Formats: sequence, C-alpha cells, structure tokens
Amino acid sequence: MTIEISNVTKHYGSFEALKDISLNIPKGELVALLGPSGSGKTTLLRMIAGLESIEEGTISFDGSDLTDKHVNQRDVGFVFQHYALFKHMTVFDNIAFGLNVRKKRLRPSKKEIEVKVNELLELVKLSGFAKRYPGQLSGGQRQRVALARALAVEPQMLLLDEPFGALDAKVRKELRSWLRKLHNEINVTSVFVTHDQEEALDVADRIVIMNNGKIEQIGTPSEVYDNPASPFVYDFLGNVNLFHGRLHKGKLNLGYAQFDAPDYLDAMDKNAVGYVRPYQLNIEREKKSVDAIATKVYFIHSIGPKWHIELKREDSDTYVEVELNKAEHAQLDLTVGEVVYVRPKEMKVFIPEDFVI
Repeated sequence: MTIEISNVTKHYGSFEALKDISLNIPKGELVALLGPSGSGKTTLLRMIAGLESIEEGTISFDGSDLTDKHVNQRDVGFVFQHYALFKHMTVFDNIAFGLNVRKKRLRPSKKEIEVKVNELLELVKLSGFAKRYPGQLSGGQRQRVALARALAVEPQMLLLDEPFGALDAKVRKELRSWLRKLHNEINVTSVFVTHDQEEALDVADRIVIMNNGKIEQIGTPSEVYDNPASPFVYDFLGNVNLFHGRLHKGKLNLGYAQFDAPDYLDAMDKNAVGYVRPYQLNIEREKKSVDAIATKVYFIHSIGPKWHIELKREDSDTYVEVELNKAEHAQLDLTVGEVVYVRPKEMKVFIPEDFVI
C-alpha cells in the first residue's frame, strides 16, 4: 500500500505540532520517522493510523483519500511501545484477538484462526509459547507477540510507535535485525517512530528526520548521514565538532587556520560554522598545512574497538573529539598533555542564518 501525505497541519491549542507536512511512502518500504521529543513524529504516525484528526491537508492510501475515515476503515496494524497485551489472555488468545472480534460473517473458523496463529508464532520465533501469559515472557518476547497480533489481521500497512523503546540495548539490537528480516519476508508497507538514530540507520529503507513539526530531510540512511541537509541533521545524527569562523570567497577562516568551503565561493565576510565528525579528523605531530589546528591531548579512552581522543584547542576553551581505530591509536601512541595538530579530512560548512526555522 502506498501512503501519500499532502500538506498536513495539526495544532494542539496554540502549539503547532505539524507544519505543512508532505511525504510519499511507496508500497513495501520500511520508513523511520526520526526526531527528538516534540518533533511531531508520533503525531504524524497516529494521523496515518486514524487515531488523530487532521486540520488541514490529506492522507491517501493507494490514491484513495482516507483523511476522514475511522481507524477501523484503514486496514492498519499498530504496535505500541509498551506492548498493550491483554494480561489475562494467553499468547495464543492475544494474537487471535483481532480475528475473534470480527463480525460473524467476516470471522474465520476456529480451525483457520488456529492455523493462522501458529503460522505467526513460527514467524516471530515463539513456537511453543502459545499457552503462556504475557507475565511469563521477557520484554523482547512480548514485543514480538504484539507484532504478531498486529499482523494477524493481515494489514496493508504496519505502524510501530517506538517499538523497542522499553527494551534494554542488547535486546533492541537483536530485535532490530529480526524486524528487518521479517519485513523482507512479509513485504508490507511499514512506518516506525523512533528517537534512536542508530535504530533508524540500521533498520530503515528511508529516514524522515523531523524537528519542530517540520521535515528537515528525507533520504536513505547513507544519504542523511553522509550528506546532512542542515546543521540540525548533522548534529542530531551522531557526534560532531563545530568550528566557528568567518566565511570569505570559499574559505572558512578561524584566524589561525583556514578551511576550504567550495559551496560558498561568492560569500563575503559571513559568520559560518564548519561541521566535522570525530572520525573525519587526522591527528598529526607537526603543523603541515593551513587547515591544521593546535590542540593539547586532554583525555584518552576506548569504547570497544574504537579510541576516543579528547583534545583542548590551544586558542580557546573548546574541545575537539577525534575517533581512531586500534591501529591508528597504536601508531600514534599519544600521551595526555602532548601538543598535536588536528586536520579535517572532510568538513561541511553552514551559514547559520540560512537555516533559521
């Protein structure tokens, strides 16, 4: 099912939760709505489901306008963050619930329901758990039951609201991989809300990054991470070092260092900021070029296979973070207090006034 969202706006009193949102989601795509709290991502998901009204704009499924249609007329499966399972029902009965409450003329036979539920239990890797109750399951198992229940009614679209938000990090990672494989098997159009950047980058076909009720950028995980469209996207998708300076004819000047800014060849004396991720910086013991910045090693620590080096800039009270792999760290053999130079491998320059919302 294709989802078409056109010029959708939503207010809660004087607060504008969504501002003229337009988005097309092709059939079979797995899309993440990513953003901080209050960005509007859950409101948009609930509008797609029919759980929130629309003030302006339209939402269509396969070209059919469903803007004013009730949730029961939208053929969607919805998975909540906190499972919303019926505690007094077994796993089997939870999954079968949506089928059992159908009108009699549409309700499958008991045998058909049994076959369907057992197929779903196999699909979500919970065969043998049919007679257990939610209280006897782990958080990850409960979330899989919730997903099986949503799939039981064979929806044309699957909507998930922070599906792994209540789980610990290891279980979240396992379920992310499982959801990606499951989506490839069932090939149903899916939209999930998350504030976890790694989760969105790991699972989604495309990511819709939202901020203050607007869409900042839409693209594949590699597109939004490697080519951020705005300072917000750059900052939101992982750690970043900021270098404030003056932009003049394609050069960002910090007084003691100068960086190329080829996107701004016509700029004349404008305040600008250079964005550089920690892994995009080289550390050198000698100043070899005008784009090298003098720093002093402040702190060295490892996180798994990576080493994080914190350096204090010699010209200010600001700090720079550099990420090295084990081989790079071993070769440099840095010590705390040592003076070294950092040089960007890549830098993206933005003029702040161009991105005022």
